[in-house]
Amino acid sequence: MTMRNIGLSIYPDHSSFDQNVAYLELGHKYGFKRIFMSMLEVQEDSEKIKAKYQKIIDVGNKLDYQTFLDVSPKLFKKLNISYQNLKWFADMHVSGIRLDQSFDGATEALMSYNPYGLIIELNMSNDVDYLNNIISYQANSPYIYGCHNFYPQKGTALPYDFFINCTKRFKKFNIHTAAFVSSAKGIMGPWNVTDGLPTLERDRELPIGIQAKDLFATQLIDDVIIGNAYASEEELRSLSLVNRYQLAFNVRYVPDINPIEKEIVENTQHFRRGDMNNIVIRSTIPRVTYKQISNPPHDNDGEFHKGDILVGNDNFGIYKNELQIVLKSHKEARKNKVGHIDSHELFLLDYIKPWTKFKLLMAKEN
Repeated sequence: MTMRNIGLSIYPDHSSFDQNVAYLELGHKYGFKRIFMSMLEVQEDSEKIKAKYQKIIDVGNKLDYQTFLDVSPKLFKKLNISYQNLKWFADMHVSGIRLDQSFDGATEALMSYNPYGLIIELNMSNDVDYLNNIISYQANSPYIYGCHNFYPQKGTALPYDFFINCTKRFKKFNIHTAAFVSSAKGIMGPWNVTDGLPTLERDRELPIGIQAKDLFATQLIDDVIIGNAYASEEELRSLSLVNRYQLAFNVRYVPDINPIEKEIVENTQHFRRGDMNNIVIRSTIPRVTYKQISNPPHDNDGEFHKGDILVGNDNFGIYKNELQIVLKSHKEARKNKVGHIDSHELFLLDYIKPWTKFKLLMAKEN
């Protein structure tokens, strides 16, 4: 199984070496493993560019990062670099190069056999048969990765269904994938428009941890990268705490939740029953585990709404202590409301299909 990573971006052409070192050290503290650097906007000559970028790349390498440089045909031409000889990039000690624009398929396939072991990362944000063409030229698949674009202009990032279609083209070939989330604090990117730098438009205004949950929950994205710089330490910490392998919802409890209900919420490996319904998501294991434990009625006389967390009370027979998440409003006095999923996360309930595993955590108070 491909392990999932988190990453960040730095822009040496728009920032100081010392600023970037401090940011990479902070990211290392929170387990970040990837660095994205754009070279699309560089203006200096070849040797000055190489010296500037290699200096910070070497810092990243010492901190156990993988660095990927975003490049284009225009940059190859400007620096007089041949697609058949990637030594210029290897000399900078990078892990790979991201091709912002496509070539003819044969070129990318040949690049994947470079003698330096550089990963060739492809632009994923097009729903065309680009990757299949490259693979048909017998590409060196383990050295082919995919990475989506980010979008500085508000309203121009990818719609969800298009994003899914694009990404499935890569996952069909088991290609390692990446996409971007956006910091609310970062104001730096490659260009002079900074409305955030997400891949998905619906993620642009969300807290950064929820953006990452959205991407990881697709089960199609391996690496989540912060597109803009510099994210705050709290954002880095929040992203580092995201469960990359199953959705974990933040729950705000009602005041009268009792200890057994709290234990059911937090200490159960929840999964949705296979024989699903449209009213509630049912997690039935707790009714077996806590069968003998009493659960008196409370918070049970109002209407329940989407995102409410319910636990069957003593009047619910064999369904006592079964946990449910409300999808459609209803009333039922045999269920206690014990909490509510954070409002920002309600849209993530769409990911909970039959047999989907998920966790519930007590929300951190602001």
